[in-house]
Parts: sequence; structure tokens; C-alpha cells
Amino acid sequence: MEYTSFIVQLLIGGLTIGSIYALIAVGFVITFNVTGVLNLSQGEFAMIGGLTATSLIAAGLSYPLTFILAILITMIVGAVFERTSIYPARNASPLTLIIITIGASIVLRGIALLIWGTNPHSMAPLDPREPVQIFQAFILRQSIWAIVICLAMVVLMYFFFYKTYWGKTLRACVINRLAARVMGIKPTKMSFYTLSISAGLGALAGIITTPITGATYEMGLMLGLKAFVAAAIGGLNNAPAAIAGGFLIGIIESLSAGLISSGYKDAIIFGMLIIVLIFLPNGMFSKSTGKRV
Repeated sequence: MEYTSFIVQLLIGGLTIGSIYALIAVGFVITFNVTGVLNLSQGEFAMIGGLTATSLIAAGLSYPLTFILAILITMIVGAVFERTSIYPARNASPLTLIIITIGASIVLRGIALLIWGTNPHSMAPLDPREPVQIFQAFILRQSIWAIVICLAMVVLMYFFFYKTYWGKTLRACVINRLAARVMGIKPTKMSFYTLSISAGLGALAGIITTPITGATYEMGLMLGLKAFVAAAIGGLNNAPAAIAGGFLIGIIESLSAGLISSGYKDAIIFGMLIIVLIFLPNGMFSKSTGKRV
């Protein structure tokens, strides 16, 4: 029974961190599909969201208002990033655009360092009540909140992309940019909205992880890398697969740290990425999506 509770503890921990990777991975996917840009600064949006939330909470704001303002501020940062970096270089080569996003991530980390310093910042959990017991394993309520928020965002994103006008225009750019342009849809305008949405998703991931792990100016680097692994493993043209990839990476990381050694978890995850890219370059779930035109 003790071993069972230990495994349950690891699985819940994996689902928690996996939900964070999933939110950031979806930002990778929608940005890549709409703009063709592999935004390697996506993890920095999580950092900005988390650190902004700690400052707003410290200023005495309530959690609901903190969530809204931190996400909006990060979306503004994403919109400014798109207008000042991606839009002017929209006709550049993919390699140039990737280098631009790497440079942007360094700039964002530098700005965060100047504003918040090197010390980690913490935030009280959303639900301070006692942990929940499942199979003699004690689960933090913050972990449950993280998983629930991720699943809720999946539902909201489905509604947005399939039931709203703006969501359908974004999907049109994903399916066929030329046909979308013929129908009067401007892909460059959609790029602005896409970067803003992906920044908001990253901010949400940063906010829900801050009460668990704290927030620092450099937290976005590893979050972004592992979320990219999740997106690549799931498939960069398939948002649901990226979410599944995020949960898969989270579970593998947690089990590796608990059953083998925490020193090997990163090597196992990035090794898994190499294997998938060699044998399944389109992702593990590429069959579940149509061919991108």
C-alpha cells in the first residue's frame, strides 16, 4: 500500500507539472501553425506571468483580479513582442525568426532580472486548506487546481477555435494561409492575436506554478524547453496532441525523479525527444491530424 501511495503521489505530481507544460506547449503549437514561427521565448511569458502575479498579490490585490491583470499584462508584452520583432521580420527565413525569438527571450529575462532581482518570489496557494488524501497519498489542493485549470482551458480553447468567428479565422490560417488571404483574412493580423493568446496561456501556466515552485527570472528557460519537447513529441500541428504530450512529459519526469534519480530526469526527457524526432519526426500523434497545406 505504501508503494501504491508513492506511485499515486508521483502520478499526481506528474499531472500537475504536465498541465503547466501543456499550457505552454499549446502556445508553441498555435504560434507555429498560424505564423510559421517557432517561438522559443514562449517560456518567458510564463515567467512574466508568475512574477507579475507575485507583485500584484504583494500589493494587496485579490486572486481573481491578480489572475486577470497578470494575464493581460503578459498578453500586452506578447503583442508588443510580435509588433516589434516578428512583424518587421515576417519575410525573413525561419532560422532568422528563431534567432529573433531566442534574442527576445534573453531580453525578457534581462528585464525581469532588473525588475524582480535574482531572489525567488513566492505566492500563497489558491486553496490553503489541508491536502486531499487519495490511496493514502496526500495531494496538495494547488496541484488539483493546476490540473483543473488546464482542463478548463482545453474546453475554452475548443469553444474559441470552433464556435467563435475569431477562432475560425485563426483555424483558416492554419489550414491554408493563401486561401484565408483570398477570403479577406489577414495572416499578419492573425499573427498579432496569436502571439497575444499564446502569451496569455504562458502567463496562466506561470501563475499556477508559482505557488508550487516559486518564481524566478530564469524559470522560463527550462519550462519553455520542456514544453517544446511536449509540443514536438505530440506534434507541432496538433494542439490536443501537444496537451497529451505535456501530460506525458510531466508524468515521465515525475516517475524518473521518484523511481530513478532527479539527476536523470532531464536527460531522460531530452533523450526521449531525440528518439521521437528520429523515428517519428511528425510527432507521436501525427496520425490524429490532417495534413497541413
